[in-house]
Amino acid sequence: MSVDEERSARAARVRFVLVNTSHPGNIGSAARAIRTMGFERLDLVAPESFPHGDAYALAAGALDVLDRARRSATLEQAVADCTLVVGATARLRGVSLEEWTPREAAARVLAAAAGGREVAIVFGNERVGLSNDEIRLCHAAVHIPSDPGYSSLNLAQAVQVVAYELRMAQLEGIAMRQGNTDAPATSAELEGFFSHLEATLDDIDFHKGRSPRTILRRLRKLFLRARPDQRELRVLRGILADAQRMARLAGERGMQDGDAGTERGG
Repeated sequence: MSVDEERSARAARVRFVLVNTSHPGNIGSAARAIRTMGFERLDLVAPESFPHGDAYALAAGALDVLDRARRSATLEQAVADCTLVVGATARLRGVSLEEWTPREAAARVLAAAAGGREVAIVFGNERVGLSNDEIRLCHAAVHIPSDPGYSSLNLAQAVQVVAYELRMAQLEGIAMRQGNTDAPATSAELEGFFSHLEATLDDIDFHKGRSPRTILRRLRKLFLRARPDQRELRVLRGILADAQRMARLAGERGMQDGDAGTERGG
């Protein structure tokens, strides 16, 4: 495979995801921004107005990007097959994630794409950015270090900054193929694991009547940081299944002992 073919293959695994975009013109401008940097995958999550004439007018020729843009009802659906999800946000609001500069994010994104992984870079609504529920689907955050005295950055401008850093990383050959040949777990697979983990902790009465929210949030952070591959996730889910089985057997034995005690007392 030639250098250009490898670069195109990496770019094809990177998608830019816009969530709840308010102004259709920003969708068109974002399409133009990524197309000029050699990327073509644009995903739209519940846009307020699309298709729209303003989007096509501001795309400035990147009409193929708009025509192929995939629409999803939720961010979870849009990134279900991704193994690396990076959220662009100015503030994390209590959600603890590893935070990268655009340059650091570009290197990591392209390294993942070079290893055959599907990657999403997520941008939130113009007014409120990404919600905490949306951020929790991300493995890391990318923050553009703008002037703290005036940090207001247009959505399409933010997309352009990240796309530019990706382009420079492509040209400089930063991305290196990862050594692990096992496919990383997708976002959907991780969400299935988190649901299984939550159910198992309930089954073994781990929380002892306490609120599970904090421990589940910390465990989510731990596993997202670890980025398990599919084989590792299968092992973890096997452990959870065995824990549930043992809890069920213990409960059945307890019921049998209770019945036996009742019979002796009768």
